[in-house]
Amino acid sequence: MRTIDTLLARYGDSHRNHANEWVHIVCVPLIVFSVLGLLWSVHAAVALVGSVAALAYYMKLSRPLALGMLAMLALMLVVLAILPAVVVLPLSLVLFVLAWIGQFIGHQIEGKKPSFLDDLRFLLIGPLFVLGFAYRRWRLAY
Repeated sequence: MRTIDTLLARYGDSHRNHANEWVHIVCVPLIVFSVLGLLWSVHAAVALVGSVAALAYYMKLSRPLALGMLAMLALMLVVLAILPAVVVLPLSLVLFVLAWIGQFIGHQIEGKKPSFLDDLRFLLIGPLFVLGFAYRRWRLAY
């Protein structure tokens, strides 16, 4: 079994409840956007370097998923570039807090702890898990 399949299966073990899945579909992209926004608040280059580092990891796991993440990250970075600079930090902080509250509510509903508490890699696998929903719906291989 490929590493990506193993990681997604392990991540999926604590994301079986339909409500929790939907919470993740909404909150995980918001967390990614908010983290990029926090990095952008330091400097745009920091957000770019963080994105490239994540994409390098994703490329090792799955080229098709990495391409999807490239599109998502590029769109998020464009939005950050368009937003007024004074808005990026407060918006990112609010989204980060609210999205994590949502995540923990989802896991309360699920009755299982978040995967990243056992393995920090799952902080990077969450976005791939969400993207995997779209790929399966569109019948795209990853």
